[in-house]
Amino acid sequence: MDRYVVRAVRAEEWRKVKELRIAALQDPVAPVAFLETLEQAAGRGDAFWQDRARVASQGRVVRQFVAEGPDGQWVGSVTLLVEAGGSVDFLERPIERTQGHMVGVFVRDGYRGAGVADGLFRAALEWAWSLEEPVLERVRLFVHRDNPRAAAFYRRFGFVATGTVLAVPAAPSATEREYAYARP
Repeated sequence: MDRYVVRAVRAEEWRKVKELRIAALQDPVAPVAFLETLEQAAGRGDAFWQDRARVASQGRVVRQFVAEGPDGQWVGSVTLLVEAGGSVDFLERPIERTQGHMVGVFVRDGYRGAGVADGLFRAALEWAWSLEEPVLERVRLFVHRDNPRAAAFYRRFGFVATGTVLAVPAAPSATEREYAYARP
């Protein structure tokens, strides 16, 4: 992991944001790891990616972190969304407490198991706990029942299953389990 720099994206890096997202959606596990499809992402114009990178680079509502190799290649990413208590989440479910929501977790094949995901998660959680307004009580994420490799990583990192299980919007017979990491 010492060879990689983990940092927040910069607004001008929108082309790399797009390239890494397209790579993530080409991964064999993408259908159970992401709600977006490759076709949806590939069909988005440059303005979408420019805005996405701008918001993820400077906002207090979302921050995207990348692991960058010595050659400048991005080998992984995670995004942390801030969910305000009293609002609703992406499934229109009420959010009871102010919390972070980790999404878009991806490490390129060939770099998995090298500590990249650990570095990304540490950076995202450090940012989450640094927020003074709003103060986040926990960070959550969801993992598809058919993605045991990801679930094992989340548990090893310290995320705990909350007992909340949701149907996957595009495939109601499939489920995702919520995991959470409490504020230290």
